[in-house]
Amino acid sequence: MEYLILAIAIVVLAVVAAGFFLLRGRGRGRTAPPPETSAGGTAVLDDDEVATAAPPVDVPVAPAAPEIELPPPSAGRLVRLRARLSRSQNALGKSLLALLSRDALDDEAWEEIEDTLVTADVGVVPARQIVDDLRTKVKVLGSRDPVQVRAMLKEELLGQLGVDWDRTLRTEPHGNQPAVILVVGVNGTGKTTTCGKLARVIVGDGRTVLLGAADTFRAAAADQLQTWGSRVGAEVVRKAEGTDPASVAFEAVKQGIAGAVDTVIVDTAGRLHTKTGLMDELGKVKRVIEKQAQVDEVILVLDATTGQNGLRQARVFAEVVNVTGIALTKLDGTAKGGIVIAVQRELGVPVKLVGLGEGPDDLAPFDPDAFVEAILGD
Repeated sequence: MEYLILAIAIVVLAVVAAGFFLLRGRGRGRTAPPPETSAGGTAVLDDDEVATAAPPVDVPVAPAAPEIELPPPSAGRLVRLRARLSRSQNALGKSLLALLSRDALDDEAWEEIEDTLVTADVGVVPARQIVDDLRTKVKVLGSRDPVQVRAMLKEELLGQLGVDWDRTLRTEPHGNQPAVILVVGVNGTGKTTTCGKLARVIVGDGRTVLLGAADTFRAAAADQLQTWGSRVGAEVVRKAEGTDPASVAFEAVKQGIAGAVDTVIVDTAGRLHTKTGLMDELGKVKRVIEKQAQVDEVILVLDATTGQNGLRQARVFAEVVNVTGIALTKLDGTAKGGIVIAVQRELGVPVKLVGLGEGPDDLAPFDPDAFVEAILGD
């Protein structure tokens, strides 16, 4: 009997133990109730849950597109920059006016006037011609007051600059083709920067622009051009460093035609005028472009601070490509404004653009009258 009671007790204990483990296993499989939420639907966490909650993950934000700028129009730019031009060129005007206002103008005084002009990079031949013309006018006038002297000098300088020359920059499309501007020059003259600033001038006049980065020898040139283009919403055609520049120029014009762009500006590598192979390559770039569109302008960029050395560069470029205009940069950094007269006389083509500072809108169409007024001052 005792053995029977013991057996029954063991069975009961086994059943109870099995039931306990069964209930525990079911509890583990249950899903925890959702956290309480606030009235606004936000989950309310316990203090322990707040302490162990994972930190928020930062979602990368795409960089904002650069804001498109609207540059000022080309009209009146040189007048607005006259004060800057006056600071560098006014010494020339004051010297000439002071010399011409002397009571007696002997041979020594006229030689001093000629030396002043030569020092300002006018060139020996033009300086001599100016002096000869002024001597004749002084004899005719007789007595000279400051107003007469200023008017006489202004007339002579304007005559040397050539007020009748066509300085129009051809940027308007013709037919179904854009205007094509080829920008050339040696290293260090500010050629790529001039391309970017010229794009701003054209956009400011209400036209569309496409830039061709055909300077494939210098990766920084294409990056620089890309930056200029993005600021005014101009597309830039570029290829890998070392690519044939002619192929980039060809593709830029092709895309300009397809996109009905008003103006295509092609930047070329800065070439030493003594390197025959590179100069021949520049001629190739122009010929390749002309297979699908005419080149409306070939702008030679010259550094005004290089003086007469810039003229030697200009001669060689003019032999390779038909230069149609000069962009004279850094004119605010030199007192030798006579280089405008000298370079025009040397090439027989007009200065069409002048750079008067490092600001994005410091490139201006050249206006002879405003230029002379800045030299002579008030």
